Amino acid sequence: MKTIILKKWIEPYKLLELVKENSCRCSEFTFNGSNKEQLKQDFLQQLSDTKNAAGLYMKNVNKYYYFEPKEDIKSVWNKLCMEFQFSESDFDSTEDLGNTFFLVDMGKAEAGIILQ
Repeated sequence: MKTIILKKWIEPYKLLELVKENSCRCSEFTFNGSNKEQLKQDFLQQLSDTKNAAGLYMKNVNKYYYFEPKEDIKSVWNKLCMEFQFSESDFDSTEDLGNTFFLVDMGKAEAGIILQ
């Protein structure tokens, strides 16, 4: 899976609202210390089982968000870029899913968007 690591500070709930607004289906996996890893696996499994789905993991929010965009994911990404005025230095792309979760958990990234 490919991920986009957001490094620029953004209002997390504004990001979430924009994602939900552009999705036909959105679900949350709320975790605590004891079930975080199991719910992460469930979340990633649901992502891999669905075509044109994406996930969102944000700093300081104990949830994984799964969503199915109304349009293709590229259109949603373009809307996010316009809304938050992202420049090339505001995000990175990687296929290292573990590093994405690590950077968000350590507070070195604001969010990770997980793409199929």
